[in-house]
Amino acid sequence: MPRVTTQPTDFAPGADPRRWRALVVTLAGGFMILLDVSIVTVAIPSIEKGLGTSASGVQWVVSGYPLTFGLALVAGGRLGDAFGRRNMYLIALTGFVATSVLAGLAPTLTLLVVARLLQGLVAGMVTPQNGGLIQDLFRGPERGRAFGLLGATIGISTAAGPVIGGFILGVAGEPNGWRWVFLVNLPFGLLTLVLALLLVPRTPKRDTRADRADIDLLGILLLGLTVLCVMFPIVLSDSDGVRRFWWLFVVALPLGWAFHRWEHRRVADERAPLVDMRLFTSTAGYSSGAAVATVYFCGFSGIWLVFAVYFQTDLGLSPLESGLAVTSFSLGSAVSSWIAGRLVARWGRWVTITGLVLMVVGLGVVGLLGFVVAKDSLVVAIAFPLLVAGVGGGAVISPNTTLTLACVPTTMSGVASGVLQTGQRLGSAVGTAVLAAVFHAVASASGVPATGFSVAMLAAVILILVALALAFVERSGRIGNTVLENFPSDPIASGH
Repeated sequence: MPRVTTQPTDFAPGADPRRWRALVVTLAGGFMILLDVSIVTVAIPSIEKGLGTSASGVQWVVSGYPLTFGLALVAGGRLGDAFGRRNMYLIALTGFVATSVLAGLAPTLTLLVVARLLQGLVAGMVTPQNGGLIQDLFRGPERGRAFGLLGATIGISTAAGPVIGGFILGVAGEPNGWRWVFLVNLPFGLLTLVLALLLVPRTPKRDTRADRADIDLLGILLLGLTVLCVMFPIVLSDSDGVRRFWWLFVVALPLGWAFHRWEHRRVADERAPLVDMRLFTSTAGYSSGAAVATVYFCGFSGIWLVFAVYFQTDLGLSPLESGLAVTSFSLGSAVSSWIAGRLVARWGRWVTITGLVLMVVGLGVVGLLGFVVAKDSLVVAIAFPLLVAGVGGGAVISPNTTLTLACVPTTMSGVASGVLQTGQRLGSAVGTAVLAAVFHAVASASGVPATGFSVAMLAAVILILVALALAFVERSGRIGNTVLENFPSDPIASGH
């Protein structure tokens, strides 16, 4: 591999006076991108009316975005490592704004689906830059607080999507109110781009000419196909995707093996891999932290679709009312994310464990109340348990991210963040499919939607208990406590 050099930069680790303002700006872009994962679900009826299409046709508007989002995360992180995170953030966010406008102005369903696929692709290239910039700009306890804000952004954007979407549709009205769900990204995105140009410092990048000649294109292709084979059946699970495309899971196995072998060969040849497998084998806490995140997102992300479907179909709430019914979770998560970010440097994995316990207790009570509380009283009855669960959720995402990335070399933080978030996207897709299937199956078999709701909540609790067990195992030292061996702390300086 050609010798790697650094480029001139105005980046100063842990000392740049713009670091907190830069973080707020980049997280604003991240909030907008993550919001688009869930905000579209409430606009489905409006899209069907506005474009005169069916529910099955609109499904790709919802499913296409997280699919391409997940495909782009690791490649986006690697490109940020190579060419500078500020550069990638600005380029990809510009693409996100442009594709949002394309989606909002789409005259046909086909063009809307294409716009959503492109929108997810560029969104996946923006997201890893947030984690990478935190690794670059912050040190020590400040890094935990910064990841606390990132965790709050993830939690709030996931929970707030249906609320904001319902509000936009209520104001914009029919038949074209759905267009403003996308077009609202234009003014917000342009403002974010201007502020990013002014406030986000340039970060170190590898020699551009060398990296252009040595980007791991085959690795990108193999990993992309592997993720596609796993995610495609899952994101189409509502239309019997798993049954029709189960064979893609089988295809994913040799593709994944080929990717693994190719990355090892790149390292052996002293060429930069897309994903250095020593992230998993020689980086303390990375493998176990990524496992905790993936399993947690299975339980965490899946509950929102169950809430939306049950509240709107059985309780008769509007999209806005449905979103407001889970506001206490968002509030609890916002507060605890910031506090947990401050505590993680001192208490470490115990912060995550405490958060997972609170999530189990809060969602467990919500599930039990679904069995015994009358429908017209359920929203009020679950407000406090959801607050408890939200406090717990806020104490999981940001501390776990901090602990998972703590020993990752800064020059690989983009790809490490991309791999971590790919696991989260896969967990979200699996959890949403599983909990939705549980809800519909139990509700159909029992003839009581409330029973389906409760069983789905308890299924989420089981998934979170698995994440809790993984966190305990790591805390006990049996997983993820290896030391950094044969893995340079500064790959740029060492030429690896």
